[in-house]
Formats: sequence, structure tokens, C-alpha cells
Amino acid sequence: MLPSVLPSPCVLAVATLLAASPVPPAALPAAEGAPVVRNLRFDWTRDSVITGVGAVLWISSEALFKEQLAPEPCRWCDRSADGTDTLNGLDKWGRGLAGTTEVQRKRADTWSNIVDFGLLPVGVLGAQYALVQGNGAPRSVFFQDAGIIVETAVLSAVLNQTVKFIVGRERPFVHVLPEDQKLLTAHPDDNNLSFYSGHTNLAFALVVSAGTVAELRGYKHRMWIWVAGLPLATSVGLLRMAADKHYLTDVATGAVLGTAFGLAVPLLLHGRVDEAPGAVSLRVSGGPRGAVISGRF
Repeated sequence: MLPSVLPSPCVLAVATLLAASPVPPAALPAAEGAPVVRNLRFDWTRDSVITGVGAVLWISSEALFKEQLAPEPCRWCDRSADGTDTLNGLDKWGRGLAGTTEVQRKRADTWSNIVDFGLLPVGVLGAQYALVQGNGAPRSVFFQDAGIIVETAVLSAVLNQTVKFIVGRERPFVHVLPEDQKLLTAHPDDNNLSFYSGHTNLAFALVVSAGTVAELRGYKHRMWIWVAGLPLATSVGLLRMAADKHYLTDVATGAVLGTAFGLAVPLLLHGRVDEAPGAVSLRVSGGPRGAVISGRF
């Protein structure tokens, strides 16, 4: 006699509860072959104000008030009171990357500007547009993505400018000049703004924010933002050292803080709208060697 295949009352009860439970939109299967693009929190009024105010502070501090804000003389000079060089060993080692001639240093400086203010912004936004198009999302999604990336870059730059003016670290190429020649550089008001590297900070803020947005959206092929972008951002820091504009610690700090902004701004201000902030989820997976509990808190 075959065993009964009628479900027990417990099984029926569980099945009824599961059927009656609301299914979140994110859990619904997409049409076959159609990529799922997640919605992010974005408010044009709020984010335009944040970006606009930040841009005014950043640009005005650089173009209009730099002479008044930049410290002179240096506050962090890497010299003792008697003039002895106190530069740390790590930065001394890093200066080995600096060009040995003025032509080499100038070339590195030029290329750092080309990459940081030309290739990277165009490349990041172009890649983001390609991802939007490739995932079948409306063009409005690209404009939101671009807004988040620009907002991140601006906010990271405002902090960078503030720290530069407060710290007042002498640049490497100025550090080695005799005292009577330090005010004869091409831009004396820029002599003591070494810490931390603004170029490196901006490069990592652009790339990491674009990558984070792509991850939040769930774009296909988003890995290419990281694969192509991070080496390019790293090259900016190396070029700044080759130009003798920054020490290794300046560049490393710029990379860390640019990365921090690239993660924090999209995650904290522009998280997914279908996931409530602070929501708790748990998942239990089992195997022959035991069970694993994972979750998001």
C-alpha cells in the first residue's frame, strides 16, 4: 500500500502563511533576461543644495581666497627649530619616485592634471552612462548617478581644502630649497599645501563613488568600474609624487579619505529605497559540516 501523500495540517498551515505574506518588490523575479536596476534615494533639491554650497566653498577657496587662507610660513615643515631635517623615513623613501630633472617633474605634474581633471571624470561618467544603457535603465537614472558622483567629489574636496589650510605642510620640492628661494616659486601661496593630496583624494572619490553606486544599483558588468578605475586613480597619486608635489603619506591619506567619501556618501545619503535603513535580515544556510547564520543589521 502506498503511503499517503496528503499534506499534514502543519504543512498546510505553513503554506497558507507563506502564501498570505506580502512579497517585497525586490523579491519578485524579473522578466527573463531583463536586468534588475535598484532604485536609490535621491532628492534633486537637497542634493543640488549640498553640491552647490560645497562647490562654491571649494572653488572660491581655490580661485579667490587661496592667498589669504594658505599658511605662510609652513606649520608642518619637517624641520627642527635649528633647521635640521626631520622628514620621516617613509617619506624620504617615497621621494625616490620624484623626477630627477625639472622636465621630468613638470611632465608628471601635467599628466596628473590631465588624468585627474580630464580622463577620470570623463571616463567615470562615460562608464556609468554605458552601464545605465546596458542595463536598460532610463536616462534619468544616469543623471542621478552623475549627481551622486559629483556630490561625493565636491564634499571630499571641501574637507581636503580645509585640512590643507589648517595643517600647512611644506611641499617636497619647497622643502629642499634654501630659505631665501622659497618665496620665489611660481605659486608661493601653494608652497605649504602638501597634506593631503587633493588630486589623489579626488581620483579615489570619483572612482569609488561610481563603483559603489553601480553596486547599489546592481548593474551588470559593474566590476569594470573597479578594474579600470582603481589603477587609474592610483596612477594619479604616483604622478603627484613623481612631480615632487606630495610625499607618500600625503598621497596615501588622500587615497584613504577619497575612498571613505566614495563609500560613505552613496551608502549614507543614497541607499536603496526598497531597503529600510536599519532593517534586520537573517539567513540560515546549512551543509554537511554545520549551519551558517548571516544577516544585515
